[in-house]
Amino acid sequence: MVNLNATDRPAVYYKKKPIMVVGEPGNWKALVGLSLSTKPGQHKLEIQNDNITEYDSFQVYPKQYEEQRITIKDDGMVNPTPLNLERINSESKIINQAKSTWTSVDDVPLQLDLPVSGPTSSPFGLRRYFNDQPRSPHSGLDLVATEGTPIIAAAAGTVINTGEYFFNGNTVFIDHGQSLITMYCHMSEINVVVGQAINRGEVIGKVGKTGRVTGAHLHWGVIMNTTSVDPNFFIR
Repeated sequence: MVNLNATDRPAVYYKKKPIMVVGEPGNWKALVGLSLSTKPGQHKLEIQNDNITEYDSFQVYPKQYEEQRITIKDDGMVNPTPLNLERINSESKIINQAKSTWTSVDDVPLQLDLPVSGPTSSPFGLRRYFNDQPRSPHSGLDLVATEGTPIIAAAAGTVINTGEYFFNGNTVFIDHGQSLITMYCHMSEINVVVGQAINRGEVIGKVGKTGRVTGAHLHWGVIMNTTSVDPNFFIR
């Protein structure tokens, strides 16, 4: 988070992507989502205000996450066939487009509710191994709940994508404004449609075990400026 003293809300960019700016005149704050692959050191923000471009910097420090090893009985979910790889690549374009959504709003709900009540089986950032093969770090929270448990929206927003994806299973993306997006995966049932306005706490579907899973749970992700960030930062 970087403090900004401009009178009007400035436009802020990190690596050419627009960044969330919240606050009030003279006390704006830029919130930057950093990927788990971000290198430690100085990073630069571009700030545009009244046709003037300025730059500010912030420091990123190293962080080590724990390791998790998971056994998947269906080896095709660990080593997909060429046909499924084609599907995965096609789906990645759709998912990345959803994650790139930007909606200009003044009030962004930075306090989020847990979509289901249950323990966390896998926290954010775990270095994951599936059948002893290294894979991408865990990009959300896995919340344990029985199949069929209602899933609620973490905050008010608009449904921007629903789909049944190879790894994520039945999935819903909700846009909350200024690049803040929540993602709900492995659902057994989806009860919303694209373009639908959603209230905080509204049921959007049910917990399931679709996609790459070892059992019923909800994978809940929070995205800022196209980057998955730790949902714990936002839980109220």
